[in-house]
Amino acid sequence: MPMSTLRRVLTAASAALGTLALGLGAAPAQAATSLDYAALGDSYSAASGVLPIDLGSPLCLRSTANYPHVIADRTGARLTDVTCGAAQTKHFTESQYPGVAPQTDAVTADTDLVTLTIGGNDNGTFINAVTACGAAGILSGGQGSPCKDKYGTTFDDQIDAGTYPALKAALGAVRAKAPHARVAVLGYPWITPAKADPSCFVKLPLAAGDVPYLHSLQAHLNAVVRRAAEETGAVYVDFAEASAGHDACRPAGTRWIEPLLFGRSVVPVHPNALGERRMAERTLSVLGLG
Repeated sequence: MPMSTLRRVLTAASAALGTLALGLGAAPAQAATSLDYAALGDSYSAASGVLPIDLGSPLCLRSTANYPHVIADRTGARLTDVTCGAAQTKHFTESQYPGVAPQTDAVTADTDLVTLTIGGNDNGTFINAVTACGAAGILSGGQGSPCKDKYGTTFDDQIDAGTYPALKAALGAVRAKAPHARVAVLGYPWITPAKADPSCFVKLPLAAGDVPYLHSLQAHLNAVVRRAAEETGAVYVDFAEASAGHDACRPAGTRWIEPLLFGRSVVPVHPNALGERRMAERTLSVLGLG
């Protein structure tokens, strides 16, 4: 083999080995950058009612198919999941149950990502409104707007007076523990359609005029959650458009939220497994992850 040809072969081989070495060296570097991820929040974060149950904290009715687990699976993040059914904003800084630490204990200066859904349980907003309006709907035979007529702006006033400042305080506590983390605050996917659907009454027994009333109440809560998120430097993940057409009145396989009656979950008016996956996918998209 001529010397010039030999030099070309050796040069090409050296370059190929160098490329291979760079490629092999990249794998540990990628692993080293995996996210430290803390998941906080209430039953919409915990996926209460969705199987399989996380037996590590049975009081919290947490599922291992919740949106934090989907996010962690798709990003390779190291997940610390302290989501808990029935959590309120106050449980970010105080214990919810004996043996259950305040949720922000899971957040440290090394945390890279925090996700949460919170606020719906403050003042009993969701449970009180859905229960009251459901009972009124049954008694009225689905006619009129008995819940709106009785409660008017009561729920909205409670959100403004109590939930909003509590949200800001809770998000401030997260930011204080992890000043450099990306914090994503997820809104609540639609529970009701924007307008009454008579065929849904058997599953969601609301009077025709109370369907848009509850829809408006949820929109107000989400607006307050967005405001608190933006004012504390967090990213708000909006489901107003993404979850339209996936409310509790839709058939199984389409709905993200299970209905009050005749649903497929032991915890009604909460996201099902499909809803949790879609919440995760929307969050990944907004954050540019996965």
